[in-house]
Amino acid sequence: MKRFACIALLVTAAHGRPEGLRDQSPLVPALTVAHPFRAATAVTYARDVAPLIDDRCAMCHHAGGSAPFGLTSYSDVKRRAAQIADVTSRRLMPPWKADPSDGPFVGQHPLIDAEIRLLRQWADEGAAEGDARDLPPPRAWPEGWQLGTPDLVVTLPEPYTLAAEGTDVFRIFVLPIPTDRLRFVRGLEFRGGNAKVVHHANIRVDPTPASRRLDAADPAPGYDGVIARSAEYPDGHFLGWTPGQVAPLLPKALAWRLEPNTDLVVELHMQPSGKPERVAPSIGFYFSDEPPTRTPAMLRLGRQSIDIPAGDPRYVITDSYVLPVDVDVEAVQPHAHYRARDVRGAATLPDGSTKRLIDIADWDFRWQHVFRFVAPVHLPKGTTLSMRYTYDNSSANARNPEHPPKRVRWGQRSSDEMGDLWIQVLTRDERALDVLSRDFRPKVAAEDVIGYEVEVEKHPDDAALHDSVAMLYLELGRHEPAIAHFRRSAALEPQSAKAHYNLGTALIAARRLDEAAASFHEALRLDPSYAVAHNNLGNVLLAQGKTEDAIHEFREVVRLLPDSEAAKKNLAAALQRAK
Repeated sequence: MKRFACIALLVTAAHGRPEGLRDQSPLVPALTVAHPFRAATAVTYARDVAPLIDDRCAMCHHAGGSAPFGLTSYSDVKRRAAQIADVTSRRLMPPWKADPSDGPFVGQHPLIDAEIRLLRQWADEGAAEGDARDLPPPRAWPEGWQLGTPDLVVTLPEPYTLAAEGTDVFRIFVLPIPTDRLRFVRGLEFRGGNAKVVHHANIRVDPTPASRRLDAADPAPGYDGVIARSAEYPDGHFLGWTPGQVAPLLPKALAWRLEPNTDLVVELHMQPSGKPERVAPSIGFYFSDEPPTRTPAMLRLGRQSIDIPAGDPRYVITDSYVLPVDVDVEAVQPHAHYRARDVRGAATLPDGSTKRLIDIADWDFRWQHVFRFVAPVHLPKGTTLSMRYTYDNSSANARNPEHPPKRVRWGQRSSDEMGDLWIQVLTRDERALDVLSRDFRPKVAAEDVIGYEVEVEKHPDDAALHDSVAMLYLELGRHEPAIAHFRRSAALEPQSAKAHYNLGTALIAARRLDEAAASFHEALRLDPSYAVAHNNLGNVLLAQGKTEDAIHEFREVVRLLPDSEAAKKNLAAALQRAK
C-alpha cells in the first residue's frame, strides 16, 4: 500500500574498460599503457578528482541542493577526502543499488572500480590541489524550481519540528490542493524544506476526507501511523522524491487527472541531526491544458503475510502474476524495510527465456529509487512477472532495528516489514488496459485483506480499519467477513449513522434483508436526512413486497435530493408496481 515517483536524470554513456596492449614478441619489451584513471604523476584535485565530483556528486552536493553539504570547491572536497574515499569504496555513495548489468536505467552512472581507486589514491597521497588550469569549466546549478515556475505550489501551513535525537522518523502530512476544477498534471517537483534531515518522500493523492481526518486527530502537523486506503498513486504514476532527483515533465498524452477537492498525502522519511529542526515541505505542480490520451497501469507484486521469526537469517517471500495482455514495462520500484537484504524481480516469457527486471544484492531502506528503463521492456501476453525478496532478522544484520532481534510481521511502520515490487506498464490501448486492470485487481484486493487483518489484530478498536477491510471483503464477494467487520465498527461507533448504513449494505449483499432493514432504520434514526439510507431501505422493502413502505422511503429521497433523476426514477418504478 505504499507507493512512489517517476524519476529520470540525464543519461550518460557507460564507461568501458580499456584493453592493455599485448606483447607480440618475447624479444620486444611490453609497452606500458597508463590507465586513464591512474595518473603517472601524483593525483590532483584539479585534473583528476574535480571532474568526477562534478559529474557524480555535485548534483546533490551544491549550494541549495538536496545534500546537507556542498562539494563544489577544492576546500569542500579536501575537508572530506577520507570520507569520500571511504563511502565510495563501500559503494554507499553515489547511491545506486541496482546491479550495473540490469537496465539500462535512466540515470545509471555509478563509479567504476578504477574511479574509486583514484579517489582513494588522492586521499592517501594528501589530497593535492594541482594546477587550477586543469579544472573543468564551472557548472551552474539551477536555483529555485528546477522545472521552471510552477503553476501551483502547495506548502505545509505550519512547519513540523523534528526532535533533536532518536531514530529515523516517518511522518505523514496532508496538504489540501486548492483547485476547484479538473486539472491535468504533467509534472510535480518536491522540495523537502530542510536538506539536513529530509531523506526521501512517498507521495499519494486522496480524493476523500479520510487522510485529512487522520491528520486532524493529531495536534502536531501531520500524523504518525497508517496511510489511509483511499490515498493512492494517480492514474498509474509513481509520485515521490529521493535526493538529487526531479522527475521530468511528462508528455501531454501521459498527464494524470487531478480532481477538485483532492489532498496530497506526503510521507516524509527524516533523520534527526542532533538539534531540533523545522521541516516545511512544498510541492510545485505543472499543469497541461490537454487531457491525457494514454494511462499507465501500476502492478504490485508482494506479500502481506510476512511473519519473520526472531533470529531468522534467511526468510524468503515470493509472488508472481501472469500477464493477460502485452505490456511495455516503463519502470520498477522495489520497496521493503530494514531487514530486507536481497531484492529481485524478473519476467519469464512464454518461450521460457527470462528477463531480469531488477536485482539489488544489498538492499538499503535509506536509498529507495524508481528505476526507469531507458527503453521500455516489451513483454508479451503470457509472461510471468515474479519477485523474490530475502530478509535477515538476525543480529548479524547491522541494519536490523531490533537488538536483540524480535519477531516481525508485515506493517506500514518502519519497525514492521514490507515486501513490494511496483511495476509501471503501458498497454497497447485502452481496451487492453481495462482487461489488465480487471484481471489484476482481485489479486491486489486479496493481498490487501491479509495486510489489513494484520493491522486489525494490532489495533482491534480502530473502526476505520474494520471499515477498510470490510470494503475489501465486499469487493471480493466475501460477504460474511465483511458483515463481521462492519458489525464491529458499528459497535465501536454506535452513534455513527454511516457505520449502520455500511452494515446494512453488506447485509443486502448477503441477502439478509430483515437484518439489512433494521440497520438502515437505525442509521435513519441517527440521521433522518441520510438520503442514500432511505433509498437502500426502499429497495429492501420493495424486495420484501412492502411496496407502500418503499414508496414512502423513495418519496423522502426525492424530497432530500430534488434534482436527482435516479431518485425520481426509483419512485416512479415503485408507484408503477403499486398499481
